[in-house]
Amino acid sequence: MKRILSYNVNGIRAALGKGFLDWLSSENPDVVCLQETKAQPGQMSELAFEALGYHIYAHSAIKKGYSGVAILSKEKPDQVVYGMDNAKYDAEGRVIRADFGDLSVISAYFPSGTTGGPRQAFKMDFLADFQAYLNKLRNERPNLVISGDYNICRLWIDIHNPEKQQNTSGFLPEEREWFQQFVDDGYCDSFREIVADPHHYSWWSYRAGSRARNKGWRIDYHMVSEPLKSKVMSAGILPDVVHSDHCPVWVELDV
Repeated sequence: MKRILSYNVNGIRAALGKGFLDWLSSENPDVVCLQETKAQPGQMSELAFEALGYHIYAHSAIKKGYSGVAILSKEKPDQVVYGMDNAKYDAEGRVIRADFGDLSVISAYFPSGTTGGPRQAFKMDFLADFQAYLNKLRNERPNLVISGDYNICRLWIDIHNPEKQQNTSGFLPEEREWFQQFVDDGYCDSFREIVADPHHYSWWSYRAGSRARNKGWRIDYHMVSEPLKSKVMSAGILPDVVHSDHCPVWVELDV
């Protein structure tokens, strides 16, 4: 059994200042996929993670204090691959992959389109290019776990007040259309394999008491490739964990 946790920490240094290490020690997952680390190698308290028994690998953005992904793992990976071999996205530190035997775990931070215009176009380009990258990768590495902040609510039950959100980046028709064809292409939403009911969210605005009122969005996922669908044993969201405006999401796989 492998327990994999994904968490957009909205700044690893800020999260560390809010008790992240103590929480991680008690939670004790096998693999942790982090997004939005907002830090360069050497700024992530690497020795503290190593003291908890984790190997830590980070792919940071060139721009300091921006984006960035990382993978922590108890087991030393056979291989770590930084980026998706596309300079346009790799400069922003959006993808990192760790291989464990025949299992590959990816931590991905999808672009946000909330500023509109060029960044929304950049996001749509990323969706197409990332899927093409995965489809090529799964020819040689068919067992993929694609964890991270997708910045898209997939279903109407994944967002509060969906009727009023359809012109909002993260719930645009074209974004949900991409997500549906991504699922149709052989990628499974592990959480929805286990939990069918609404009102489960992983991100809340800092405004208007959104989190206390549970007016949130489910935008953090563990998608798994088709061969792993039957291996999903359990999955969940930890909304009471508050180091960030996101909360962790987890999946347990029988691998």
